[in-house]
Amino acid sequence: MEESPAAPALPEAFERRFLAARPLPSFPWRSLEEKLKNSLDSELLLNILQKTVLHPLCVKHPPSLKYTRSFLSELIKKHEAAPSEPLDELYEALAEVLSAEESPQCHRSYLLPSGNSVSLSESTAIISQGTTGLVTWDAALYLAEWAIENPGAFTNRTVLELGSGVGFTGLAICKMCSPKAYIFSDCHSQVLQQLRGNILLNGFLLKTEATTLLQPSVSTQISPKPTVMAVQLDWDLVTTDQLCDFQPEVIIAADVLYDPEIILSLIGVLQKLSACQADQKSPEVYIAFTIRDPDTYQLFKMELSKVGIGWQKLPSHNKKLFPYEKHSEIVILRLKV
Repeated sequence: MEESPAAPALPEAFERRFLAARPLPSFPWRSLEEKLKNSLDSELLLNILQKTVLHPLCVKHPPSLKYTRSFLSELIKKHEAAPSEPLDELYEALAEVLSAEESPQCHRSYLLPSGNSVSLSESTAIISQGTTGLVTWDAALYLAEWAIENPGAFTNRTVLELGSGVGFTGLAICKMCSPKAYIFSDCHSQVLQQLRGNILLNGFLLKTEATTLLQPSVSTQISPKPTVMAVQLDWDLVTTDQLCDFQPEVIIAADVLYDPEIILSLIGVLQKLSACQADQKSPEVYIAFTIRDPDTYQLFKMELSKVGIGWQKLPSHNKKLFPYEKHSEIVILRLKV
């Protein structure tokens, strides 16, 4: 379902959606048609082309060719239905895409309020290699928005992310919230390989040993770049000692509750992490997820209560920074472990 942005913001609305490779029906095509109907000028279409297919980020980190072809075909349809002069640049861009070869990897890019961006290499298949972790899910975008609105929760602190997937939330936090250290984690080796590639793609160096995170920091100055790790973490096999080695002060997870069977494994990890108290203070825990099945949500809260983990639903945040469609409610729970 498309949104209807104000006319001056139309190219920017196309830009944000195209960079993130959002579904084409979510683009404001109707607003574009109205604008083109009342103008003989091709400048608007040229502006949209420059902010999408020809955007420097897309040239450097291209989206799927199939996606780009579909987008250009739709843009050309709108152009041909309008009274404006033919725009050679549109057809040249399509010809270039038609002659290129599709790759099993594509990119999505997200613009940050700082003017910086996060680019991710992802699988062109939604479920690949037996895992759903090779794409970015909406709750990851929602949690990143909340983090950017609440940077104090992460600044100069050690953050452990459970089920990082391709890494969007953590990379946004690393670029916008100045954590001292950030530990990405996932259990699937294929996801971990993709994740490590995305961390490097966004200009961060990877540490290989947990000991690098444990050096005492006497300075309260904010480091321009956090210490970053990406570790394989099987929730059922990891020990309390292994988790405590990271000394996490903040724990986050996004969209890890898509399957009721995962709930007990997640709660088991949270119980182990509750034993990792720095200065007698339990880590702060934030879990974001899309409520696809209300029964799964209720089961999670019920299982939390059984083991004495309290929870508080955080208020919805104010600013939507990233393009996604909230077909279902997305919530963030702050847990008291």
